[in-house]
Amino acid sequence: MTNAPTSVPTYGYVTYIRATPEQVWRALTDADLTARFWGHANVSDWQPGSTWEHRRVDGSGAVDGVGRVLAADPPTRLTFTFEVDRGADLDTASAREPSVVTFLTEPHQDIVRLTVTHEKLPTQGMFESVSQGWPAVLANLKSLLETGEALPQAPWEMPPGQG
Repeated sequence: MTNAPTSVPTYGYVTYIRATPEQVWRALTDADLTARFWGHANVSDWQPGSTWEHRRVDGSGAVDGVGRVLAADPPTRLTFTFEVDRGADLDTASAREPSVVTFLTEPHQDIVRLTVTHEKLPTQGMFESVSQGWPAVLANLKSLLETGEALPQAPWEMPPGQG
């Protein structure tokens, strides 16, 4: 009996932010703002086909993720590939397809519904990792946009089950 490959589900998360779609878009695409709420500067010109880098802001200059912009429709939709391999050459075919992240903003009066989907995850472990990471990142984004300040501690550093 052979083990059939298991399918890794797509991760989805929705949050509501008191902001405009333009403010959310800027927070997602401005390297200085992503550095404030994510601990990484997301660096790109955000044009379809362009590369992007997820650069640490700890002074090391290390890049923890890379990808290509697949779609950019300001201020409503941003889609890019996400590859965690450091130093990945985006012009060479890799052994596996990179995962894909999509942000969708939907305005409703004074708030925005921000939906993030992360699909084509390579492993269940990666699914579990993004299931912890995205809520922390988006909580920090929400705090920054609503109060002008990110949370006082990085929420992704908080051990599970610790209060």
